[in-house]
Amino acid sequence: MAELATIARPYAEAAFEIAREANALHAWSDMLRFAAQVVSDPRVAEALDNPRLDAGAREALLLSIGGDRFDNDARNFIRVLVEAERVSLLPQIAAMFDTLKNQAEAVATATIESAYELSPAQVEELKAALEKRFGKKIEATVTINPKLIGGARITVGDSVLDGSVQAKLDAMRTMLRA
Repeated sequence: MAELATIARPYAEAAFEIAREANALHAWSDMLRFAAQVVSDPRVAEALDNPRLDAGAREALLLSIGGDRFDNDARNFIRVLVEAERVSLLPQIAAMFDTLKNQAEAVATATIESAYELSPAQVEELKAALEKRFGKKIEATVTINPKLIGGARITVGDSVLDGSVQAKLDAMRTMLRA
């Protein structure tokens, strides 16, 4: 996996520079995520792996699926990936691009797992507290996990804030066994 990341990194950085110069980070992020979904589709992956298709046919396939979602710079980027036989790296490139974009925009993504559904006001309150703590704008995804029993588990990057009842019970169990 590290090898794929090493190969994908220069492409992600190049895409980031193109997007930043065009002031189109969000558009490129959407485009790369879409392209990554396309190449991850088993039918498309099978077609791209067909040895009877040359680079031009592979490129035409991807560009026809993308249609208007690819501007001229994006089409050229796809062309470079196809010619270098790196199109299968699009999921890694998209993920690295989003990381670069978030760093440039001082944005962090948070995953909030809650035992119960949170109201929009509660989510906004949590986001405000996280923005204050991490000093970045927070984009949050909320999921419900009944196994937490109560409370919430929040993951921001490498940081995990676990205020769930399940985590407290696990900690008590560990203390009692020691």
